[in-house]
Amino acid sequence: MLDLRRYVRDIPDFPKPGILYRDLTPLMGDAAAFAETVQRLAALVAGHGAEVVAAVESRGFIFGAPVAVRLGLPFVPLRKPGKLPFRTRHGRYDLEYGSDGIEIHEDALTHGARVVVLDDLLATGGTMQAAINLVRQRGGEVTAAACIIELSFLNGRNRIDVPFTSMIAYEN
Repeated sequence: MLDLRRYVRDIPDFPKPGILYRDLTPLMGDAAAFAETVQRLAALVAGHGAEVVAAVESRGFIFGAPVAVRLGLPFVPLRKPGKLPFRTRHGRYDLEYGSDGIEIHEDALTHGARVVVLDDLLATGGTMQAAINLVRQRGGEVTAAACIIELSFLNGRNRIDVPFTSMIAYEN
């Protein structure tokens, strides 16, 4: 089993001074590390009885879509405002360094669909909880959430009200 942490690059002062960005580009650029990441995420999703995989733009898509394909499940994109072409529902959230929003197509889910929400990184938990709330607004039942990286020192996990798993946790 690969140590995925070896494939995470630290970039200081991005996107703002004082922020240490955890870059997954090297992980995506290594076929074995990328494949293992998708395999591990798929195992996490399979363990929660998901019928749908939803993932947050944009890096969440990179991992969520192949997980959905691997498991033979539909994929639902949760996008930045104004990017989806059909009627949408909107959710706002706070970031470590600002605020933003995400949207879902209003017909993306059938009522009662069991959904796992994926993203690349959990910081303060605002993005993930907004994604969970959007799925619920559309009638989905969120069974779990998962990320590759968790910045555990920001306590974002405490905002998530479903079972949550991360693969790599940073304490500072």
